[in-house]
Amino acid sequence: MFVQEKQETNVPALGLYAHVPFCSTTCDFCAFYQERPSKKAFEEFFLGLRREFERFPGDRSFSTVFIGGGTPGLLSSGQLEHLCRIIRDAGLSDGCEWTVEVAPSEISREKLDALAEGGVTRISLGVQTFSSDMMKSLGRDHKVEKVFSAYSMIREKAAFLVNLDLLFGAPGQTLDMWEFDLTTAAELEPDHLSTYCLTFEEDTAMYVRLSEGQVELDIEREAEFYEKAWTLLPQLGYPQYEVSNFSRPGRACLHNLNTWRMHEWIGYGPGASTQHKGVRRKNSANLEKWSAGMSDGKTPAYEECIEVVDRDLAGDAILFGLRMNEGVNLNDLAVRFNLSNSSLEPVRSFFGKLGAEGFMEEVAGFSVLTQDGRMRCDAIASEIPEIGDQES
Repeated sequence: MFVQEKQETNVPALGLYAHVPFCSTTCDFCAFYQERPSKKAFEEFFLGLRREFERFPGDRSFSTVFIGGGTPGLLSSGQLEHLCRIIRDAGLSDGCEWTVEVAPSEISREKLDALAEGGVTRISLGVQTFSSDMMKSLGRDHKVEKVFSAYSMIREKAAFLVNLDLLFGAPGQTLDMWEFDLTTAAELEPDHLSTYCLTFEEDTAMYVRLSEGQVELDIEREAEFYEKAWTLLPQLGYPQYEVSNFSRPGRACLHNLNTWRMHEWIGYGPGASTQHKGVRRKNSANLEKWSAGMSDGKTPAYEECIEVVDRDLAGDAILFGLRMNEGVNLNDLAVRFNLSNSSLEPVRSFFGKLGAEGFMEEVAGFSVLTQDGRMRCDAIASEIPEIGDQES
């Protein structure tokens, strides 16, 4: 059953994110919180997760679910059934889009059966590259052949839409290699493609190589990789809907859209983030601390917990909205976040300047970055003026 993109309704969207922190190996580029799998760690995770859902239920049905990691596919089929049951019991809306990230080396038919029966509608497969040499340089622990066999297994299940994740900008990667990855992915006919630029995060093996001078940053080279994907993928049937994301019509990731539009979501698990009822918080990225904090009478362990007001949310909706091809409608945001026209005037003036420089255009009431603008998206985001004070 394919889930089509939904229109906005009168009921505000509410997303559910669950972080499964377990990984058997650490990729050289990965900075996400992760734990080595063990019986004790699994028991602690599920105990903490059940308690967290009890303490922090949603105030309405969840409209999207995303299970990330770590490597959620590392869980056994029985553990996946358990996880799906916990999430279903939290209360999901009809037609809820439910995505799970999996690594090619961890998938099996038994696990896919558990996910399909549990209610999952979308699988996100971490491909990264179809080049054997690139796979080794990224520290991935599977061979390219495993990607194709995993994809074939997933496609046997009609219940799933399929996302493929690709990585570019890695040391030694050429434009020809990147084009090969893009065309190979498109030939598999997935529903969605995500293309991420390699970032050199601290506490990763790749960052160590950078700091030791073994590899170098090349911003101009990164721009060429971006442009290759932006030009080629629409020609192959995958229109762009966000700087790094492409999909067949109607098959964009609804959980991503919910997040980028600054709706609400609740994060469960160690390291998970929440934006709900005027609060943003991030759980402790430590399995033991997080789990202990979910016990009755205990104070939850957070790395961050701050209040956010409508003006904060509107500012972030502008920042993330400009990354999307649909752009930003300032009039709509003013109504949604109770903003006055004068408070948005600094932003309107800035948008006018971007338009004069060829970085932005107006499309049916939406302010949309041109391709040149999207190429400068991060720099533009850093210059967006703050929303002014409300009229008294």
